[in-house]
Amino acid sequence: MVKINLILLFISMLLSTQNFAQVKYPETKKVNQVDDYFGTKVTDPYRWLEDDNSEETKEWVEEENKVTGQYLSAIPFYAKVKNKLEQMWNYPKYSSPFKEGEWYYFYKNDGLQNQSILYRQKGLEGTPEIFIDPNKMSKDGTAAISTPAFSKNKRYAVYLEAQAGSDWQMAHIMNVADKQLLKDEVNYIKFSGTSWKGDDGFYYSRYPKPDETSKLTNQNQHHMVYYHKLGTSQNDDVLIYEDNAHPLRTIGAGLSEDEHFLILGKSEGTSGSEIWVKDMKSPSAEFKLLIKGFDTEADFIDNDGDYLLVRTNADAPNYKVVLIDPKKPAKENWKTIIPERKELLESVGTAGHKLFLTYLQDASSRVYQTNYKGNLEREIQLPGIGSAAGFNGYVDDKELFYTYSSFDYPATIFRYNIATGHTDLFRKSEVKINADNYQTVQTFFTSKDGTKVPMFITYKKGLQLNGNNPVVMYGYGGFNIPMTPAFSIFNAFFLEQGGVSVVVNLRGGNEYGEAWHKGGMLQNKQNVFDDFIAAAQFLIDKKYTNPAKLAMRGGSNGGLLVGAVMTQRPDLFKVAIPQVGVMDMLRYHKFTIGWAWATEYGRSDNSKAEFENLFKYSPLHNLKPGVKYPATLITSADHDDRVVPAHSFKFAATLQADNDGTNPTLIRIETRAGHGAGKPTGKQIEEAADIWSFVMYNLKMDFKD
Repeated sequence: MVKINLILLFISMLLSTQNFAQVKYPETKKVNQVDDYFGTKVTDPYRWLEDDNSEETKEWVEEENKVTGQYLSAIPFYAKVKNKLEQMWNYPKYSSPFKEGEWYYFYKNDGLQNQSILYRQKGLEGTPEIFIDPNKMSKDGTAAISTPAFSKNKRYAVYLEAQAGSDWQMAHIMNVADKQLLKDEVNYIKFSGTSWKGDDGFYYSRYPKPDETSKLTNQNQHHMVYYHKLGTSQNDDVLIYEDNAHPLRTIGAGLSEDEHFLILGKSEGTSGSEIWVKDMKSPSAEFKLLIKGFDTEADFIDNDGDYLLVRTNADAPNYKVVLIDPKKPAKENWKTIIPERKELLESVGTAGHKLFLTYLQDASSRVYQTNYKGNLEREIQLPGIGSAAGFNGYVDDKELFYTYSSFDYPATIFRYNIATGHTDLFRKSEVKINADNYQTVQTFFTSKDGTKVPMFITYKKGLQLNGNNPVVMYGYGGFNIPMTPAFSIFNAFFLEQGGVSVVVNLRGGNEYGEAWHKGGMLQNKQNVFDDFIAAAQFLIDKKYTNPAKLAMRGGSNGGLLVGAVMTQRPDLFKVAIPQVGVMDMLRYHKFTIGWAWATEYGRSDNSKAEFENLFKYSPLHNLKPGVKYPATLITSADHDDRVVPAHSFKFAATLQADNDGTNPTLIRIETRAGHGAGKPTGKQIEEAADIWSFVMYNLKMDFKD
């Protein structure tokens, strides 16, 4: 009987494998679209998929989702994976508290609520009450809010609401005392904060009213700064600044805490900034140029009387802090307050009239407190190699709350006394796993050009280096964004299943300052892919894994990373998960905010050299017929107006046509979701279940209860 059951099981598994291997993809029509780039003819047969409003595209999305759903639901342990993820996700999650007037505010999610609720209480021992519940703003939990900005005397709060994952937002103003909303409606906001002037109104940035049918794809132009006075119509808002000569710039403005200066920042892309300043004590004052753009980065920190404290990488690739007299802003008049160090000065916060300097040392946080003259008062002792955040507050604050996290250290909140430097544990994570079972090692490998690159490897203690462990590599490699240690319940599931989680600190990020960033951008972008490939080879050489057990995942610019690496080294990975990726490097700049990435990538229409560089690694354009590509699950979303879904649509259609048929090529298109921000818990769990089931099945892993 046992023998017969085993035979039946074997036949069942064989049939299941055959069904997966014979995935029938939807018929995707091709059109005769050819573009000429400096004499090079490039076909674009799936150009029609760029129109996400067409019925034809919607039908294609529906058919693709149906195929993907059928594949995933047939995985034997799919239901167990989803159930386990729900169990692991279901624990209370808190943000650090922050004080506004007599109230402490904090976010809390009971466990499986779609959006965290903003609570407030009087005193740290007070009874919490709901201040804003975004779960009531939509039927499906897809409405998300920004953290409110409070007016000078804490009478009002303004927060931004986004629906279904879109970057478009609208502002709501609340009376703090009774939590009632004012009738004011402020719309068409994108890439903006809010900054109060007294209790009367606030500054914000917006675009012209968009066309409703194309607002998720059309190029964003003409960013403007406005002032909204409470109790008035948005039609009466005062235009503070616009730059019609340069429609492809983003512009933002904010007041210093004492309202002495209005600081205006401009950007032509994701790198490089320009700062203007207006002295609000002078009624007739105009904006004056403080730091000319766009060759350097600069952040306004605070003012010290009539002078401005600024973090800048001008003549300091790892950043320094300078004091600038706005009446004499020339660089030769700057006074250095915090000199550049060999470590990156990642950020500078203020609270209690102190500076809090966060440095990155081999991608790990180091935090120091100084006075406004730059004199060191102390280093804040952190638990270990990890990431710390939250060192901001008001000039009168006596304390602050910060969070610390690492790959094997769930997010923990600490209370810090600014005067004494004393730190207390405020709230420990209630995650339902024993993090002591995990271990993280930081190691360095050598990339193709000889550069030493770090990565973090996390796994359950007792791992055997037998060359047969399932490994998922994650990377980003761009836009000055570092990959620092942080706990993730998403990754914890894979660790619990016996997997190894690897995060690579690729060039293109800012782990080692602007030089590290420049080493992975523009004409140096190939370095990012070389770094990732070298990391994979290191893991194989050191017996962590082998190509049949190796998967890679990345989102947005990290989706580009996965797409480029799988086209360059399809033999090195068994599974690829490109999420909301930039896949068409020749046309990315034509949609929404894509033009802003040209400072990072270059543009295909700028020059022949830039076109050739992009064409050389563009994932969409480097797929080749008949190649055995990794098992691939592409993820995208219908409301992604950051990286429009056409990138993923066209890549999926091409990959399905070109792949040799050995491994599945699927695309998962989320509805009523965007680039990722504000995604409700339910959708996060569903996506995680789909990804991990796909990864585990194709890495031939068994589910562990």
